[in-house]
Amino acid sequence: MIAWTDRHCRHFHRALSRHARLYTEMITTGALIHGPRERLLAFDPVEHPVAIQLGGCDPADLARCARMAERAGYDEINLNCGCPSERVQRGSFGACLMAEPALVADCVRAMRDAVSVPVTVKHRIGLDRSEDYGFVRDFVGELARAGCEVFIAHARNAWLKGLNPKENRDIPPLRYEVVRRLACDFPDRRFVLNGGIRSHDEALRLLDEPGPGALAGVMLGREAYGNPWMLAEVDTLYFGQAPAVSSREPVVDAMRNYVLREAAAGTEPRAIVRHMLGLFNGLPGARRWRRMLSDTAALAREGERIIDTALETLN
Repeated sequence: MIAWTDRHCRHFHRALSRHARLYTEMITTGALIHGPRERLLAFDPVEHPVAIQLGGCDPADLARCARMAERAGYDEINLNCGCPSERVQRGSFGACLMAEPALVADCVRAMRDAVSVPVTVKHRIGLDRSEDYGFVRDFVGELARAGCEVFIAHARNAWLKGLNPKENRDIPPLRYEVVRRLACDFPDRRFVLNGGIRSHDEALRLLDEPGPGALAGVMLGREAYGNPWMLAEVDTLYFGQAPAVSSREPVVDAMRNYVLREAAAGTEPRAIVRHMLGLFNGLPGARRWRRMLSDTAALAREGERIIDTALETLN
């Protein structure tokens, strides 16, 4: 979710759910060590619980970045072993790390030794066109021995050649049964299912499916981004708590205040409202709302007033 789940997106999503665990976009160790560290680690305390996702392959660098993230206040350190992009492969991290389980285990050990917060791993269920279950079983087993307790499994293979990242989210077939089998084989570990989930009905069915191999949770990515109002049901459906909001108006009010605060600090409103385009999906005026929040001329003209201007188009 690079360039998607930045701090502004997470602030917006937190206005919809108090309890969903939020994840940063993947941040590389090189960027944290050599780049604008404070900006990359920045988040609002309202985002808790929030996890940082790291990209890297050097145990020492990952341990160093994990310590930075813990000091910054993150609740979890997540290692990305699932991104299939060629650029990430050139950096020798992401999904290609699944071919080096011993190295990933060293990375997990180094981070666990460096921090007290949980260290988790996000991964695919295989590489390229091979559907050998033993490959992902052995990968998980190596990491389990290194102390990893939570695995977020995108239930597709990563095809490292011939597909771009978007195609890698659609073309390799979904095999949810593989994740459930992992949960059976590693009953003392927790598995969170990711990939292709489009609705709460589907997610709850997968979580409640009878038989061995119970799942610990689900991760929603692009569906939650494109249809953010679905997050308003998370607290009730998954946590048995009262919803954070019962209508979109309090969300709009919260984000209006956030835009004003951030604009005063020099943030362009466009950087914030671009994450809000789907808030009114399915309702009359949703297209006008999206058009106004993404209109370059309107953003330049209205500035921090853009949310109110967009609201007027709904009436």
